[in-house]
Amino acid sequence: MATSHLNPRSSYHARSNSLPSRPHPVIPKLDEHLCRLRSLEATSSTSSSASICHKLSGLQELHDCVDDMLLLPTTQQAFVQESNERWVDELLDGSLRLLDLCSIAKDALLQTKECAQKIQSIMRRRRGTEMELTSEIRNYMNSRRMIRKAIRRALKGKQSKSTEKNHDTFPMVSALREAEAVNLTIFESLLSYIAGHSLQTRSGSWSLVSKLVSPKIVASNYEENGSNELEKLDAALQILTDHKPNKSDYIMHVENVQNHLGRLESRIQDLEDGLECLFRRLVKTRVSLLNILNH
Repeated sequence: MATSHLNPRSSYHARSNSLPSRPHPVIPKLDEHLCRLRSLEATSSTSSSASICHKLSGLQELHDCVDDMLLLPTTQQAFVQESNERWVDELLDGSLRLLDLCSIAKDALLQTKECAQKIQSIMRRRRGTEMELTSEIRNYMNSRRMIRKAIRRALKGKQSKSTEKNHDTFPMVSALREAEAVNLTIFESLLSYIAGHSLQTRSGSWSLVSKLVSPKIVASNYEENGSNELEKLDAALQILTDHKPNKSDYIMHVENVQNHLGRLESRIQDLEDGLECLFRRLVKTRVSLLNILNH
């Protein structure tokens, strides 16, 4: 989506007297949503798919409130009158940044789901050979590595680029900036969940550990340490490819992988549904901003 071409920022700008000094009732309502989301983020000890879905639902409500605020005549007047202020550019950049992060998360989930479904298909086929399964698992793990790299790049550039701190006493600007900050924090949790943070931090030593420690012990540690669904599947698949167990152990590991795949399928679907709803709201917010400035 093309960004609006704004006039260059003037070297000096006197704040207009027409800017509202008292917040509209929609702003306290927006603040309530922000406080609720910050509390959710602060009290989440682990990032499970259920807690992330709950946060995504909260973000949807937050953006409904943001859209209500953008419809206010006073808000629209402020954007038009202050169109060459830096905060306008920053809010536009921020809305695009959130759309990018949401798209990255959607693509990562879709890619993971498609690779997982291929493994499931081979496991369900009685004629699927061990060699076919190993090959598909390696494709899955390669895909996961690519996803982690993309997520690392995205998280490096996720911080707000705002250079004006405490610049505005205009409540609408502060509320929109806070909304962006909460979005960024929750997207960080989501992308870290998808990447599999604990597996990522131990990936360098995983190969050696998997050769020295019993696969049953490794799998048990992942269960006890509260790893998320993707981490558990990654660990189970790694064990299946790194070890050459006897037939009974191999069947046990295959069943373990199947169980994780079954659970993961519904988790990914829930996340995809939540992200799709949020993506539509992010698009609506950005369109509203651009329409105000291009009016």
